[in-house]
Amino acid sequence: MNTIQLECFLSVADHLNFSRASEELKITQPAVSHQIRSLEEELGVKLFRRTSKSVALTPEGMLFLPDANMILKTAASARERLGKKERFMPFDIGCHSPAELRLLPPVLRALCQEWPALRPQLHTIPFDLLFGMVENRQLSAALSLYSGTKKTVLSYRELFSCPMACVCPPGHPLAVQGTLTTDMLKNYNLITSPPRRLPEEILQCHLKVMSSSAEQKRYFSDDTESILTLAKAGLGYTIYPDIPALREPGLCYLPVEDLPSLSFGVYSRRDDDYPVTRRFLKLISEQAGR
Repeated sequence: MNTIQLECFLSVADHLNFSRASEELKITQPAVSHQIRSLEEELGVKLFRRTSKSVALTPEGMLFLPDANMILKTAASARERLGKKERFMPFDIGCHSPAELRLLPPVLRALCQEWPALRPQLHTIPFDLLFGMVENRQLSAALSLYSGTKKTVLSYRELFSCPMACVCPPGHPLAVQGTLTTDMLKNYNLITSPPRRLPEEILQCHLKVMSSSAEQKRYFSDDTESILTLAKAGLGYTIYPDIPALREPGLCYLPVEDLPSLSFGVYSRRDDDYPVTRRFLKLISEQAGR
């Protein structure tokens, strides 16, 4: 996979037209088509559905869009840092959901006051990729639910113990309850996500609820933000760990007493002796009251 392939993919995805992508990129249309075909062969999926009259993204193409954007931004950032004479200090942090970034502003402010040359980079990454990126030193730290990963090079520090909650808008029939059980949820629409997009621990809670509910009672969405948007629209509820500092405004969080509490914290490499990483771990633990 190379940046030319990704630039071609994003341009075609933007215009949904190979000719316009060719004009934008200033290369021939056959060259654009070749780059897309080689990318599809490498990924083992079709990214576009093409007919003689139209071009459309496939579901796999839609899933690949944020990954392609992230890879290109990372490459551009690396070129910029390496091309400058200033000695900037990189620091890359990953998370699964943008809501988790709310924990970072006071920590990043303190770090940049101590190291003015620090240039933090924040990345929202699919859950199943986070640990490998920390292991491979692409990330210095990752905010995540505890996964029980057996990667011995990784260290985990708990920040919060989070009960599982039913998340719904104030006008939902469940919102008047104090606490809930999974049996009380089965008659209402559950908003969930395809299995590969959810952490295993959350997926198991969703599966437990789905096992006793009708198939027509399920809505599927691609990511946490989309799920919460559908919940705000009153289309159903979802199940998510309740961390008060990360609650989405405009939604109710009701504990589900027969679901397990989960651990949320920060991963880093055990052998990471970068002073910024060590200071980051200390500051974010203090902010969480640990």
